[in-house]
Amino acid sequence: MAEELITENNAKISGHLTGSLLAVAFLASFGSSMLYGYNLAVINSPAKYIKEFYNQTLFNYQDWTPNQHYLTILYSLTVSIFAIGGMIGALLVGRLATKYGRKGILVRSTILVFIGGALMGFSRWSRKPSMVIAGRFITGVHSGISLSVVPMYLGEIAPKNLRGFLGLIPSIHICLGVFIAQVLGLSELLGKEEYWPLLLSLVMFPTMIQLMLLPWFPESPRYLMIEKGDVPATVAALKWFRKKGNIQAEVDEMQEEQRSLSSIKTLSVSRLLMDRSVRWQLLTIVVVNIGMQLSGIDAIWFYTNEIFRNAGITEHNIQYTTVGTGAVEVIAGMLGCFTIERLGRRPLIIGGFLFMGFCCAGITVSVTYQAQLSLLSYVSVGCVVGIIAGFCIGPAGVPFLITAELFKQSHRPSAYTVAGCLNWLSNFIIGFVFPFLEVRPHSILLLAFKHAEVICRPGAGNPGPPGPLPIMF
Repeated sequence: MAEELITENNAKISGHLTGSLLAVAFLASFGSSMLYGYNLAVINSPAKYIKEFYNQTLFNYQDWTPNQHYLTILYSLTVSIFAIGGMIGALLVGRLATKYGRKGILVRSTILVFIGGALMGFSRWSRKPSMVIAGRFITGVHSGISLSVVPMYLGEIAPKNLRGFLGLIPSIHICLGVFIAQVLGLSELLGKEEYWPLLLSLVMFPTMIQLMLLPWFPESPRYLMIEKGDVPATVAALKWFRKKGNIQAEVDEMQEEQRSLSSIKTLSVSRLLMDRSVRWQLLTIVVVNIGMQLSGIDAIWFYTNEIFRNAGITEHNIQYTTVGTGAVEVIAGMLGCFTIERLGRRPLIIGGFLFMGFCCAGITVSVTYQAQLSLLSYVSVGCVVGIIAGFCIGPAGVPFLITAELFKQSHRPSAYTVAGCLNWLSNFIIGFVFPFLEVRPHSILLLAFKHAEVICRPGAGNPGPPGPLPIMF
């Protein structure tokens, strides 16, 4: 194992927020991270129309009427196949990001969105439910890639003093994607039976903008220097991103890391898992990524309408309540983005989880007893909003950010592969199982999510070894 990197110049390496940095952060997040949030929430509004489409297609063209249980399985597969695609995409991240670069794989992976969007867009016209499922799977592969590569890219182009701020811009766009899906899913817009294929296929338009513009932006300077050894391209990229500042100090720091890693190729996942020198960093990303999904947040995003229906909200008002939660998500995400450098990573993620746990306890009590006291339905809605806000302010983005910060260049792609696979596997399990759980009589399950989350929360159980790791986030 290479000796630890010497970073005497690190304290001097800082930078200003330039228009170039903001542009690439917003463009990469808009065309990639936002699609993840959009795909999480877009399936919620047209759920009844998709089920009717499945029912009618199977009856008219296969002379078979599926029962409700089968329809639930088929719809659950439609929801959760997105996570299976995401897990496969996460498995590919390490190899693809090393071969094509961070920006390179973001550009190349856009083809997946066009294929998936086209399949979903023409599914109703073709009368093939399998096209919806296949489209969700393919867009999931894209999200699995981009959800890891975008934070990796931004973490490598950002000055050290701005990594937290730029690293949470993707999480804001995830929340923005959820909000846009909720707005477009209103019955006054695309929330009608004839428009649901268009609603699912709109993911192609942000990707089109990214495909036209992102190729003109530079590749990650750290990738160019440490993995390609291209000094002129590294200097040009740094000048483009920084405009001014101590570029030479950054170049020297990258060259020092390159020399320390000269005898080490990019580690595979198996070698990363066996490397004892990074076991605590690895444990950290495992814990925060599993805890992120075991909070049950994706179940809330996937099935917001059903949760509000069980909370006693009228059918007409559910869609507007859902849009309101989306607006809160965006505001909470922005709050986390602007406070992370001052508060730190650890307070945001633990504070967010604690607030979610408090709200989960509240919704459990209110849903259980709202039959006796109707006013508790409003408490349920408030608690759902609180759960989402608590998640977006910290746990939504910090796990991806600290993965970039805890690992060196040789370990980083495989670390993102491990984190992404755990994240998406948990996503799939929750997305597939949740429809079979009746929220009203079994509302205690919401507390089960929080119990699992508290166990997985950083700082729970063994706090880890002494040293700098616990304060790195």
